[in-house]
Amino acid sequence: MWDDAQALRKLTNALFGISFALVLFGALHFALHLPVFPLRAVQLSTAPQRVEAAQVEAVVREGFRGNFFTVDLEEVRKAFEHLPWVRKASVRREFPWKLKVELEEQVALAHWNDAALVNTHGEVFAGECERVMPQASGTRRPPLCGESEQAMPKFVGQPDSSAEVTQMYHALGEQIAPLKRKIAQISLSPRRAWQLRLDNGMVLELGRDLAQQRLARFVAVYPYSLATLPSAARYVDLRYRNGFAASLPGGQG
Repeated sequence: MWDDAQALRKLTNALFGISFALVLFGALHFALHLPVFPLRAVQLSTAPQRVEAAQVEAVVREGFRGNFFTVDLEEVRKAFEHLPWVRKASVRREFPWKLKVELEEQVALAHWNDAALVNTHGEVFAGECERVMPQASGTRRPPLCGESEQAMPKFVGQPDSSAEVTQMYHALGEQIAPLKRKIAQISLSPRRAWQLRLDNGMVLELGRDLAQQRLARFVAVYPYSLATLPSAARYVDLRYRNGFAASLPGGQG
């Protein structure tokens, strides 16, 4: 090989190319880490309604490492998504020295098992639901919950069933609407039996199967049966094939 001039020339060219690439990489790495590319601004695409400004400032102050080119966008995104009431975050560079951040905030739909909240996508998240409170300026900020200033419903279910409970809440809520009632609580038991508690305190036992069909039958006959009674039923068992059983105040039923 050492006597082959052509082979030596190829080896020399290859080594030169590798050396040049390494020098170029080193120079580029050095240039990108120079203080001439500082990260000067972080801009939110929209003003957050639920995320506190102090929390955003803490992420910017403590979570950013590097300059405009070297900052880890994935790390920044995760830092924002760890904030309470942030569902998703996206981060992108905007030349020459700005990061643009878009936050998707959680919208609470219901309480979940007295331990957390569930959002409108059926996802459980940690957070506390607050009423609308006046700000220092005297204005009122938007509520932190999807039910405006009204009390949110309560969801009771097994782990990993929040999406199913949310879907059933919407479906059964539409069915019960003709009665001018709302669902105050929906429960899915370990044996997969459904139960509703309405905003007037009435409990509807739907059972495991045909829950929507049973509720539809109840809604259809309610104006001609329980609605004619002088007092509202406390508990209605809809698990009968051709009817239902009701428990009335005073032990009647």
